[in-house]
Amino acid sequence: QVQLVESGGGLVQAGGSLRLSCAASGRTFSRYAMGWFRQDSGKEREFVAVINWSGDTTRYADSVKGRFTISRDNAKNTVYLQMNSLKPEDTAVYYCAADNVGPAPTVIYEYDYWGQGTQVTVSS
Repeated sequence: QVQLVESGGGLVQAGGSLRLSCAASGRTFSRYAMGWFRQDSGKEREFVAVINWSGDTTRYADSVKGRFTISRDNAKNTVYLQMNSLKPEDTAVYYCAADNVGPAPTVIYEYDYWGQGTQVTVSS
């Protein structure tokens, strides 16, 4: 069982930066691939980024490549999402998720555990 708690969301102007954190409980955090997803009101939840258990494989949605960076610290049971050059279209609730099977999945149904989400709002 893994519990995930996101933090770091907030209101930022376009062009600004935010760093999201996701703290995980449990001693098996290092076995899980960790992903970030986002969902804006009225839209489906979409993939943002994923990092495999060791941190040597990452994948990004095309919409965030070159602006967002996912990383993890297994000693701290934490995964991060550094978001730079933010745009109004990045506005959404951001969720972290854990998968204990796949190497670095990008689809929602692969993930076993989800956090409660943190709101990111980018003003123009």
